[in-house]
Amino acid sequence: MAKALQGIRILDMTHVQAGPSATQLLGYLGADVIKVEMPGRGDITRAQLRDLPDVDSLYFTMLNCNKRSVTLNLKSEKGREIFIGLLKNCDVMVENFAPGALDRQGFTWERIREINPRLIYASIKGFGDGPYADLKAYESIAQAMGGSMSTTGFADGPPLCTGAQIGDSGTGIHCVAGILAALLQRMSSGRGQRVEVAMQDTVLNLCRVKLRDQQRLAHGPLKEYPTESFDGFVPRAANASGGGQPGAALRCAPGGQNDYVYVIIQPQGWAALMKAVGRPELIDDPQYAKPEARLDKLDDCFAIIEAWTQHHSKWEVMQRLNDLDVPCGPILSTKELIEDEALRNRGMIVDVPHPTRGSFKNVSCPMVLSDSPVEVKSPPLLGEHTEEILGEVMGYDKEQIEQLRSEGIV
Repeated sequence: MAKALQGIRILDMTHVQAGPSATQLLGYLGADVIKVEMPGRGDITRAQLRDLPDVDSLYFTMLNCNKRSVTLNLKSEKGREIFIGLLKNCDVMVENFAPGALDRQGFTWERIREINPRLIYASIKGFGDGPYADLKAYESIAQAMGGSMSTTGFADGPPLCTGAQIGDSGTGIHCVAGILAALLQRMSSGRGQRVEVAMQDTVLNLCRVKLRDQQRLAHGPLKEYPTESFDGFVPRAANASGGGQPGAALRCAPGGQNDYVYVIIQPQGWAALMKAVGRPELIDDPQYAKPEARLDKLDDCFAIIEAWTQHHSKWEVMQRLNDLDVPCGPILSTKELIEDEALRNRGMIVDVPHPTRGSFKNVSCPMVLSDSPVEVKSPPLLGEHTEEILGEVMGYDKEQIEQLRSEGIV
């Protein structure tokens, strides 16, 4: 069966996480992703956070499936000639170098557009144009400057990073959306274009509801937040749901670090919830019966529910309350997720073979297309496909490739 992006060739000039997460998704969707790496070293994450000696790290392998690797020294004249040839034969180039890195090598957007007017040039940076443009950006910095950290954690504690990589992988997903839109527009315009995605902008977009609440503050305190102090800005929300329905993480038996369940109180579920936790008298109690009455005593409401949940496992609570149509879900640890049979049966957690480290587990494509099933393939070894790509794309023979290799160009 044909893949959604079959026939689309991606020139992957990315490294670490934000860029590779984008190009891996494009590879999952069927694009031919050619990852360009420096000879002898490659993507720096190949050696970062290694759990086994002398093999590519999980940091690299889990972000670079469904790609081919070619090594190329762009600092050499012959290397630049090959790069130009690749640009001519690709549909999309994705890069997340430091600002101006490609420009300084002579490959400005204007020059790239001259080489291939149909090329889509996707660029991932920490920040957009402005005073922050040249600042170095990492996941936590993007969260700090995009609104996430100031609104994450408890009101009496420090700002916190979320464990989800919303700055890096979140930006990668936004980049994929921009690339797909540009490919679609090219079908009518015949032209490529520049796609720019900044990590700060991505985090800000994902914090949109917090800007909603910032504007609501002009009309009074936000009662759904577990604090009475606002000081003119949206506070850290603890485990409040962030929407119109109150929610909290409640302890369950036997009381371990992740023995919690998240429960949401909806108006239509109040009666069933109070019956389940053994407090039916609160169903019609005027102090609790209406959502408006409960707003200033949400801590009491969740304490009442927790007095029941802490005597049951999170799985028992999930089953019991969902049977009553009360929204809830257990807090799942990374161990529970990677071993989850439902996720494995859906193909979301997959075993991926690797020639040197053996099989490892990875997350498959979160976008499921009925006519374009995803097959997660092993990430490439450094330069594994150099000969194949140079022969296929550039028309070089083995003797020419060996000469380039001897000169340190590939």
